[in-house]
Amino acid sequence: MKKLLIILTLALTLSANEASQIIKKLDNNMRGKDVYMKISMSIKSLRHERTMKMQTWAKGSKKSFIKVLYPPKDKGITFLSLNNEMWNYIPKIERTIKIPPSMMLQNWMGSDISNDDMVKQSSLVDDYNPKIIKKDAKLVTIELDAKDDAAVVWGKIVSVINTTHYTNVKDTFYDEDGNAVRVFTYAKVKKFGKYYLPTIWTIKPLNKKNNLTTMTIEDVVYDKGISDKYFRKSALKRFSR
Repeated sequence: MKKLLIILTLALTLSANEASQIIKKLDNNMRGKDVYMKISMSIKSLRHERTMKMQTWAKGSKKSFIKVLYPPKDKGITFLSLNNEMWNYIPKIERTIKIPPSMMLQNWMGSDISNDDMVKQSSLVDDYNPKIIKKDAKLVTIELDAKDDAAVVWGKIVSVINTTHYTNVKDTFYDEDGNAVRVFTYAKVKKFGKYYLPTIWTIKPLNKKNNLTTMTIEDVVYDKGISDKYFRKSALKRFSR
């Protein structure tokens, strides 16, 4: 009996280690040392349809900057995430607004993406405990349960990952009560330097059948040494022009 318990404990430990390694490789593919992206976003709902374009700069999981390029009425709106704090600058009223943690789950600019998604504030590596729940050839399904002390907006995420290049295939997000809230699906993986990244992301909220947000990553540049000038509060107004 004792030997069986040792074997089971060892198997669970090895499985947890494997899950952690997969998530680390996935996270590295997404973030690199630093990453610049140009993104187009299509937002559809029952009453409207619109397109947005933006640039993003990010370094690690604690520094992120976004500038809206299109449509003209929103051009120059900027967002900064720094050490788990987030600010928004609106040039039309020349005002900087601090976004509280309670609003990180709110929709970003009318899309089905949350504020937290856009600034990549939550870290899968640091904030969740991963475990493998299914393997199907190169596809591995991992359940990520939020750590007790993690300041995250999702109670659980179930990710299907292609371990050929360690890229997302599908993510299902659950609230703290265990209810599925939305689904991300990913397509058209491309290689950027040594990194692989899906370039089309489709976001479907499960409680809004007419809503659909599609993100197309048009350009990506990794590991070019993004300046810290983007990650200061002064950048919000400076780069809104």
